[in-house]
Amino acid sequence: MKLSLFSVLLLAAWALSATAASIAAPAPGEAATSAPSSPSAAAHTSAATQASATSQASAAQSPAAGTGALPAGAPNPAPSAAETRALDEETQALKKDVVDLNRDLYVLEEELLYPANTQVAVFVSMDVGSFFALDSVELKIDRKEVANYLYTPREVDALMKGGVQRLYVGNLKTGSHELVAFFTGKGPNDRDYKRGASIKFDKSIGAHYIELKINDRQHRLQPEFEIKDWGE
Repeated sequence: MKLSLFSVLLLAAWALSATAASIAAPAPGEAATSAPSSPSAAAHTSAATQASATSQASAAQSPAAGTGALPAGAPNPAPSAAETRALDEETQALKKDVVDLNRDLYVLEEELLYPANTQVAVFVSMDVGSFFALDSVELKIDRKEVANYLYTPREVDALMKGGVQRLYVGNLKTGSHELVAFFTGKGPNDRDYKRGASIKFDKSIGAHYIELKINDRQHRLQPEFEIKDWGE
């Protein structure tokens, strides 16, 4: 049977098409390099790639195992007992140095403000029982008030136990001077009591010391106020 020319051409075109298709198809086991067939597959592939990159970066930034490095935000370890004791000893030493420095500064200030050549100091002492309860002392030198002190119960108790108070310190030129002291408080039978005492003294070159002393006068059942001039 003879084939027509059209049939021959159709068979040739089919054969050429089959040959081209076999050449374009990938070999068995060869990975396809074409793009993913759908958008969802492409998104899945991109997410997997980013997750892998993030994991590698975190591994590179994390400290090596066994180095002892503390994670960020971890609390510092508490100091040991030896460190605490050493810190306490250092603090106590600093406090002692400050106290010594303040004392030295006070002595230096006194020497600058009240030189020994012109200094005069007045002290108060007590030796009383039930005849007088001290409330205040007013002090005048050369008719000028230089001190007026109001006592607390604690200060009075300290004086009665043998304490001595420096009531006044100042400067006086050499020569004759007069000191007057007024004592106010409660006398016998809890009555208001005010007495005065005075003394004249000569100030020479050098520090001068005067004591105001309050005593009991047993035979008169009255307090006694005495001023002692200790001189230089």
